[in-house]
Amino acid sequence: MSPALDWRDLMGFTTWQRAVWQAWFAQKGPEPLAVTTGDDGDGPLPTIGSLIRHIFSSELRYAERIAGLPLTDTTGVATDDSAALFLLGAAGRQGFIRVIETLPAARWTVPMEFPLLDSTVRSTPRRVVLHVLAHEIRRWAQVATYLRLEGWTAEHHDLLFSPVLGGPIQH
Repeated sequence: MSPALDWRDLMGFTTWQRAVWQAWFAQKGPEPLAVTTGDDGDGPLPTIGSLIRHIFSSELRYAERIAGLPLTDTTGVATDDSAALFLLGAAGRQGFIRVIETLPAARWTVPMEFPLLDSTVRSTPRRVVLHVLAHEIRRWAQVATYLRLEGWTAEHHDLLFSPVLGGPIQH
């Protein structure tokens, strides 16, 4: 039997995705951040820049929820500045890892309640961590799709093409 997949594997993949996207946006400049996303259905995320801010804000806020801290207002982070966006991402990731590494083992499966939009969510920290990482993977796929539809191309961002869990596939 092979070892189980754990949060570190997904964290490694999302960390790699962030690095690839950060380099791509640094090279392309602010123009792709302004690409529109249409009606995302998930609130006011009209541009790629706002979608990226959402990815990073979500991670930061879920870490704060698990830790019982007040939520950070990230609306002041410019959505047309990739450096500012990825600084938010770095801060959120640091806080997320800190919460994961310091959360007592007994709390991982204890449900907690927190407000989210117009609802109250009841979930365990374990489920929230998985949600945050899956949410990011899904959202980066949306970023790639929106950009590709507007003629912006990027390299492959799939797990098979990443260095995570043994390196990229051979061509």
